Formats: sequence, C-alpha cells, structure tokens
Amino acid sequence: MATHSAGGLGRVLRDLGPTLLDLLHGDVGLAPEIGGVGIHDPYDEQQYPPRAIVLGAGVRGSEEIVRLLHELATHRVAALVVRGPVGSGPVGSGPVGSEPVGDGPVGDGEALARAVSETGIPLLALTRGASWAQLAAMLRTLLAEGDIGDSGGQTLGGVPSGDLFALANAVATLLDAPITIEDRCQRILAFSGRQDEADPARVATILARRVPDRYVRLMESRGVFREIYRSEDPVRIAPAAVGEGETALPRVAIAVRAGDEVLGSVWAAVREPLTPAREAAFKDAAKLVALHMLRHRAGADAENRLRTDLVTTVLEGGAGAPDALGRLGLANEPTLVMALGLAHRPGEDHAHVTAERQRLAGALAIHLTAVQPRSAVALLGDVAYALFPVRGEAAHRCERAVQVASDFLERTGNRTGAVIGIGSVAEESTALARSRTNADRALRVLFERRSGAGVASITDVNTDALLLELRDLAATHGDELSAPLARLVAYDAKHNAHLVETLRAWLDAFGDVIAASASVYVHPNTFRYRIRRVAEVGCLDLQDPAARFAAMLQLRLMPSQRGGADPASGAGATGSG
Repeated sequence: MATHSAGGLGRVLRDLGPTLLDLLHGDVGLAPEIGGVGIHDPYDEQQYPPRAIVLGAGVRGSEEIVRLLHELATHRVAALVVRGPVGSGPVGSGPVGSEPVGDGPVGDGEALARAVSETGIPLLALTRGASWAQLAAMLRTLLAEGDIGDSGGQTLGGVPSGDLFALANAVATLLDAPITIEDRCQRILAFSGRQDEADPARVATILARRVPDRYVRLMESRGVFREIYRSEDPVRIAPAAVGEGETALPRVAIAVRAGDEVLGSVWAAVREPLTPAREAAFKDAAKLVALHMLRHRAGADAENRLRTDLVTTVLEGGAGAPDALGRLGLANEPTLVMALGLAHRPGEDHAHVTAERQRLAGALAIHLTAVQPRSAVALLGDVAYALFPVRGEAAHRCERAVQVASDFLERTGNRTGAVIGIGSVAEESTALARSRTNADRALRVLFERRSGAGVASITDVNTDALLLELRDLAATHGDELSAPLARLVAYDAKHNAHLVETLRAWLDAFGDVIAASASVYVHPNTFRYRIRRVAEVGCLDLQDPAARFAAMLQLRLMPSQRGGADPASGAGATGSG
C-alpha cells in the first residue's frame, strides 16, 4: 500500500481529490514537499513561495499550459492546477502517483504529458463548479491544520494534533463511509476521501464548503439538528432529497461535545445501517474529534491573536513596526492599508453586526491572500485592516487595490453594507501609520455618502475628507454660520421658504439659472425671483467672488440640522417661496 508524505502532493490528492482535484499528468511521488500556495497572474511579476502549488486561474488551452509549465520550472514549484475539465477522456482514474488514463487535454494531450515529463511538475485539474478562492482556502487549511512539512507535531489518538482532514479519513475508515466534520453553523471544517461514493447533496456541500441552505431548512423542519444536539448517541437520518428525481443516501450523525458545549457534528453518508460495533466506534471517534476541534480552535485563536498583534504594531508605527512587518513577510515591500467597515443599521442587533464583521474580515483575508499571499488582515475594533503589498508602476498601485477591493465587495454582495477605504502607498514601514489614517479618512467619506461606490481610495476622495475634517474643526471651535447664511437659515425656518436651497443650486451651477432651476424642479422665472431674494434677505453680494466662495464653503460644511439639505447630498426640498 502506497504511503504519502504528510507534506507531499499525495496527501493533498488524498484529502481533496476527486471532489476538488484530479491528477492529469505526472508522478506525485517525485514532487517536493509543499511549501505554500501561489496564484499565477500573467499581468504581474510572479513571486511564489518555495515549493508552491500554483493555481493557474484563467489558464486555457494546451499551448498556454505548456508555456506556463516551462516558466514554472525556473521557480521550482511543486505542482500546477488548471481549471477542469481539460481532457476529452476520463482522467485521474488510475492510482495516485501514476499516469492517468485518457486522451489528455483538448488539442494536444501528448504535448502536455511531454511538458510535465520535461519539467517534473505534476499537472492537476480543479473540478468544475469549485472556486479558486475555495481551493486556495482548502490548501491553506491543509498546510495549517495538517502540519504539512512538520512531522514533529503532537498527536492525538495517532493523528497529528488539530489535523481534521486526517482525522476525517481515519473515521471514514472505521465506518467504511465518507465523512464530513461540521461546526454549529453547518460549515465544513474537514472531509474524508471517497466523497464520490455519496450523493449530490454531499458533493454540493463539499463544493460550497457548507451545507446548502435548502438542505439545512429541510433538516430543521424535521428537527434533525435538535435531535443530534440532544442525543449522546449517533442519530439515524432518513434520506433528504429536495429536487425532483434527486437520489440521496441516509445519514448517521453524532454531536461533538466538549463538556456542555456542542462544538459541531460528524456526518457519515451510509448505504446500510451501522452495526453496533461501528456505532460504538463512531461514538468513541466523536470524543477524539472534540479534542482535535479544540486544538484546532485554540491554534486558530492563537494564530489570529498573533497576527492581530503584528498588524496592530505595524499600523501604530514606532520602533517595533519594522520587526513586525518582517515577521509578516512584508519587509521592504511597497504596501498600503485597506480599511473595511460595516455600518450599524438602526434597530440591528449588535451581536449580529459583530458576527458579520468577523465573517467579512475572514472572507477578506481569503480573498486578498488568493491575490497576494503576503497580505495580512486583522479585525481591530469595528474595522478590519488589511496590509496589501502592491507592485508595479506607482501610478497604477492604488488602481490595482481599488479593483481588488471592488471584486471582493461584488462577490460578497451589497446587502451587507460593507465599504472599503484605501490608504496611500507606503514605501517604508514608518509610513504605514499614515496609510492607515488615510484609509480611515476614505472610509469615513464612504460612510458619510451612504450611497454610491463601496470602495474609495484616499486619492479619489481627499477633498471630501478635508471638508469633513474642516467641519469637525469648526464644530470643535464652536464656529457659527456667517451673517448672510445665518439670515437665510432663519428666514427659511420662519417663512417655510427655500432660499438656502436656492443659493446652493445657483452656486453648484456656476450661476446658470436654467441648470440650477432644473436641479430643484422650479420654473426659471421663479428661480430668478428666489435668487434676488437671497441677495436681499442675506445682504449677500453675489457678484463678489470672495462672498461666493465663503457661502459655498459654509454650505458644504453646514450640518443638515441647521437648515436646508445635507451638503453632502446636494439635494433639497422643492416648492415655491
């Protein structure tokens, strides 16, 4: 029986294939230990971790794959993954470590096989329907949880401590059934091999890395989760099919407990009821899973605390910033700060908002590390800060960051109300504190706008940020409105008029009465009358450039409660006056 190194490609294929990965060409036994995950970007300078498994997102066709294989040979990578299917015949049907049977990639399978042989880089295919971000997260989970490359770690029950994937495979062997380990929110923490023997619901669960909502609702309506969490024994669950003609296997599930706390559950897809001996083994295995889940959680918490401390040290600047930046792998790297914020809507539960912030911070970390592996994200208070390395021409660095952040918000959906402010590029560690300040300034502008784009760079909203800071300064000093504007505000309040709105529209239109009257939906003659009243009531000389500038600036700074519309919105009431 073949064995695979804990850090080898065989381990990855054993845990993730064939649900996520198929071997197309190459001998995994000759591949080096995996040292990290790299993302191929044809439009950027490539820097991969040592012995990386490279994700070739967007690579299409045999010629392009062959060319990339030869390029990667100079980087000494461990393997290349491309989007499947890339073959017209069955692939990955042979044992791990052997050449697959089939016609190979469309167009030139022999050329691919020859390139793999020449470069020594195994070629794998990512299953249709699985995302690159998901694969990157899974691989990094294996690297972290399975202690890949570190054979000296502690063990629990003969399984490396915290290695949930290895544990899932061990439990699957005991029960002779494919296994998933889930948390309380039905997210998949790990799964065993042989998932191809299960049903479509299990495959959909693995691809999404969580139980699909339609199955969760079905299980909740049956009271399945309540029964599992109440019982100390394995619970038998009838097949759950939600689609017409869908086949489903029965399940056996058991809660994973640490004292009175329910950590999650283990699910087995079975074709026949478990024997009493296997039920007893399942019950014993759940206790071992609890120890590994606690170890996994403690390790993750410790890692998160360390990362948060390092990011905080970097953002605060000072003597410790260079060392912290070096420990994050970002020394001597042009870097900028992203600030992700989530507005607290009126009436929304604070705990829900806090959980949503944590979820978005985790999703941002996965998204950014898929684009730039050396990115670092930490949730500090109500804001998730990201240190994002940027390369290339200085003029395009912020544009690149804006595009990456916009892609993230597009994928997560706009229903969350999240916005991202992007700071200035820091060429050295001491400038990152200023980058964070600028990211916060851009974030505040986005919150003040309450609409429009969800991403803004400080270079794009610097004027708006300055106006907000000037408004704060005026409020701190207790500055009052100038006499002309104060008269207009008082007149509007007393006579229900719209002179402040009229002045704002006239200034915004540079004195163009036609455009200004259209913006407030009144007749031009009515608007002319109103602007004359503005000059009369406010004792304001509209021919004086200094008077116009002073009025425009105060209108921009004037809070909405002092009368008129919010200056940030540019809108106001309509009607005659």
